[in-house]
Amino acid sequence: MGRWVLGAFLLLAGISHLSWNREAFLAQVPQWLPLDGDLVVIASGLVEITLGGALLALPRWRVPVGWVVAVFFLAVFPGNISQFVTGTDSFGLNSDLSRGIRLAFQPLLVLWALWSTGAWRDRRDWRGFPGSRTSQTH
Repeated sequence: MGRWVLGAFLLLAGISHLSWNREAFLAQVPQWLPLDGDLVVIASGLVEITLGGALLALPRWRVPVGWVVAVFFLAVFPGNISQFVTGTDSFGLNSDLSRGIRLAFQPLLVLWALWSTGAWRDRRDWRGFPGSRTSQTH
């Protein structure tokens, strides 16, 4: 169930990047990023649509997709930090407190991706992963 909700969440977020929330997402792109802000918003929206679709349509690949989603959530975290540091109002986050609370939720999204896909549980089964059964036998 958690994987389905996360997949739907990512699909909706991705679609909103390309439509009704485009300006709000553009406000979160850090000024120091040497890329066109609109391109970043479009690209991240397309990535979210792809990842959301993969979570919903590719259950066999849920574990690697879970890791990719977790890395994606980490990759966009600087945008949330930038929003907090610069005091940028976006998505109704118009105070340091609300932007700080939003920052606290980003690690929870990472954990949600790892938990709902079984990625965290299955990490020890990866060949060569430090501490895995297969790395100790080879």
